[in-house]
Formats: sequence, structure tokens, C-alpha cells
Amino acid sequence: MVRAQAAILTTLRAEVKALEKQVDTHFGKHPDAEIYLSQPGLAVTLGARVLAEFGDDKTRYADAKARKNYAGTSPITRQSGKKKTVLARHVHNDRLVDALGLQALSALNASSGARTYYDQLRPAVLAIEPRRASSATASSVSCTAASRPAQNTAKTPPGHNTEKIFKPPLDNIAHGMSLRSL
Repeated sequence: MVRAQAAILTTLRAEVKALEKQVDTHFGKHPDAEIYLSQPGLAVTLGARVLAEFGDDKTRYADAKARKNYAGTSPITRQSGKKKTVLARHVHNDRLVDALGLQALSALNASSGARTYYDQLRPAVLAIEPRRASSATASSVSCTAASRPAQNTAKTPPGHNTEKIFKPPLDNIAHGMSLRSL
């Protein structure tokens, strides 16, 4: 039984490698491939996944907010009189949220600007879980809408403090810890 399972895993591994080659070949030919690849944390396979989940129809989303709503990264704000409630979206595309979460974690290693921005927003990230992929979605929205690659995020956003708050070891993330547990 173990030999049969090992044979199945070996065959699946070979099939995955063949599919990766096809994704590498065909994703580079897409008109928006350069835009997606310019995003921090997106490589060919993850970029193809995000493109597939968002779709490539330029008229599918009315504006950037509609795209963020689809991704489930924008909060729901309800206000009545003096009371205001901000809630997380629970209805979203799970595959897209997963891909954007992987992009956000990868961007922490790929871009010093993304790492600095995350360190400054860390308290807000712990308080509001959907925020982790929000900036990635916003960047993707603006770049795709304008059909141009993303700018380098090495600069600190205006009005933000440049001192580091806390830099969690990224090895823990690879071993199953979530952003909330950091």
C-alpha cells in the first residue's frame, strides 16, 4: 500500500512539473503578465493564479473598490447616526484570498518597502485580519487599470514613521503560524 501511494505521489509530482512548464510558457504571453510580475511577491505561478481568479476582462469591475470587494479585502462599514461599525467581509473568493495572502507574505521578503510598511501597520494587521492582502489588491487594481507595471515600494509612505516596530522571524510563518499569531 505504501509503494502504491509513493508511486502515485511520484506521478503527481511529474505532472505538477509539466503543468508548471506550461504555465511558464503561456503566462508570459498574456498582455498583463508584465503588470502582475511587477507586483512584489508575485512570480509566474502565483501571478497566473491571481490573474485567473480576477479574470482579464477590463470592464468586469466598475472601479478599484469593486475589485477589492470581490477579493474580500475591503471592510464593510455600517453607520447609523453616531454609531459606526467596521466589519470584515466573510463572503469572498477563497482561492483569491489564499493567493493574495501568499503574495503578501512573499512580498515581505521581496520588497524592503513592503516589509517597512507592514512593520508600521502591524498593530492594525492584528486588529483587522483582511488588511493583509488589501494593499496588494489595491496595487494590482491600479496597475491593471492603468496597464502599467507597479512602482518599486522601497520608499516609506508619506507621514509614516521609519523606525521598526517589530520584525517577526519569517521562519515561523513557513511553519504554519498565521499573521494573527505574530
